[in-house]
Amino acid sequence: MGQGLSCAASQEHGLFTAVQFGDLEILEAVLERDSSLLHQTTAYDRQSVLHIAAANGQIEILSMLLDRSLNPDLLNRHKQTPLMLAAMHGKIACVEKLLEAGANVLMFDSLNGRTCLHYAAYYGHSNCLKAILSAAQSSPVAVSWGYARFVNIRDGRGATPLHLAARQRRPDCVHILLDNGALVCASTGGYGYPGSTPLHLAARGGSLDCIRELLAWGADRLQRDASGRIPYMVAFKHKHGACAALLNPSSAEPLVWPSPLKFISELDEDAKLLLERALMEANKEREKSILKGTVYSYPSPSHSDVGIDDDISEASDTELCCICFEQVCTIEVQDCSHQMCAHCTLALCCHNKPNPTTASLTPPVCPFCRSSIARLAVAKSKGFDEADLEVGDVSSSKLRRSRRSRNFSEGSSSFKGLSAVGTLGKMGGRGSGRIAADNEWVDKL
Repeated sequence: MGQGLSCAASQEHGLFTAVQFGDLEILEAVLERDSSLLHQTTAYDRQSVLHIAAANGQIEILSMLLDRSLNPDLLNRHKQTPLMLAAMHGKIACVEKLLEAGANVLMFDSLNGRTCLHYAAYYGHSNCLKAILSAAQSSPVAVSWGYARFVNIRDGRGATPLHLAARQRRPDCVHILLDNGALVCASTGGYGYPGSTPLHLAARGGSLDCIRELLAWGADRLQRDASGRIPYMVAFKHKHGACAALLNPSSAEPLVWPSPLKFISELDEDAKLLLERALMEANKEREKSILKGTVYSYPSPSHSDVGIDDDISEASDTELCCICFEQVCTIEVQDCSHQMCAHCTLALCCHNKPNPTTASLTPPVCPFCRSSIARLAVAKSKGFDEADLEVGDVSSSKLRRSRRSRNFSEGSSSFKGLSAVGTLGKMGGRGSGRIAADNEWVDKL
């Protein structure tokens, strides 16, 4: 009998070793001798072969096990699923395979009451985070539970995935979560200090990149935790000087992703990236002034030194923004096809204040033709009417100048009062909405 037990233990050890190191031949040989070993677990942690395969990224073995109708939601000692372990270790192929097999994204472990989304955010695996969010968006979770609720799901200590990503210095994950509807000012329960927002936790961890992302999405620098501390005090206490400088309520307000863009039904992904980049560049200019201890004034598109080519040739005059005449046009309004640079587009979308009677924002309109903006896309570098012009054609230069003048004259009167400097200054009032660059009180946008 003792020999029989020893033989069984040896087979189990061979099984788990084969799974861990991806030896498919040995695994198949072991299972051929005794197929019941497929349901064995390790002695202490109760890890199944599916857990081991997922944690070690053994996609071939994982696929074979799932093809044998093994439950993708098996639990180990801590009620962790194979999907949680794959997300923890960043094994994207295994994450995708488990999601394809129908793994439940709403399972909670018994350690901290966390889901696979918490694991991906905590350990900073942005590709796994995207895969889980994409699966949740198209699964019954979105119907029964609600996608927005899933993005802001809390663990056993009241922390959302955004809280964990901010605390662990994961700016890429912070950006993805905010882009998918994570609440930027949500407070924790018992995680960290009670009442902490993601901004408090980013300040505690000293992550400038996370702080930039959170501020750009409207995080309130004056929101207090349960102990009455604002994020600035947290950063100062933990000796994160640069973070404290950006979070200091007396410093200039950051520029914030404008709410009116929510009215645009189809925001082209490439166009969105251009707008986000323009906003972050403007904030970095602000940061340089703050960290140098100088008086800050909001950068205007006409004076921004980022992305401007001083040697723009006459042949590209038609691509210059007809509002600032400095930046190259990168954004196109559809269906009217008028073009602007990313900085002026942001200024346009921040121009309208909320209606005090309805407390709602009015959708932005094209400054040239006054039509409602339904979609933004990346601007075409060359119009169809110019495609047939020869390179050395003398008339081409005149045509470009003519189109530039005509485009500007069309919108000059309708765009009256929306100066580049003034509008970008207004954009700065959307952070906490209390302190402006010149220390005057401003309204929230």
